[in-house]
Amino acid sequence: QVQLVESGGGSAQAGGSLRLSCVASRYTYDSYCMGWFRQAPGKEREGIAAHGNDGRTTYADSVEGRFTISKDDAKNTLYLQMDSLKPEDTAMYYCAAGPVTNIFTRECPTPLAPLKYWGQGTQVTVSS
Repeated sequence: QVQLVESGGGSAQAGGSLRLSCVASRYTYDSYCMGWFRQAPGKEREGIAAHGNDGRTTYADSVEGRFTISKDDAKNTLYLQMDSLKPEDTAMYYCAAGPVTNIFTRECPTPLAPLKYWGQGTQVTVSS
């Protein structure tokens, strides 16, 4: 059973910051690829940040330069630091994890593509 527990959502003013956290089991954290997604009302879910097992990070154009994805190996935790928030960042944010595409190279799926397992989501609301 893959469990992903997000926290850190809430309300912020435009220009402010929030940090989301996603705690996973040790097995999930070590073995799977992880990323952050969001879904605004009336819109499709979009991938916004991915963290590859090689340490490379990928961002959607909409958050590039403002959001930072990172990992804390000691805490089995994936983070999303969100700075310079905009009202259009208002959405439900999800942590997701999925198996590697190659067990030998531990290569991850295409960055920002949907993953197999999802957390329950955490709401972020940004006011102008």
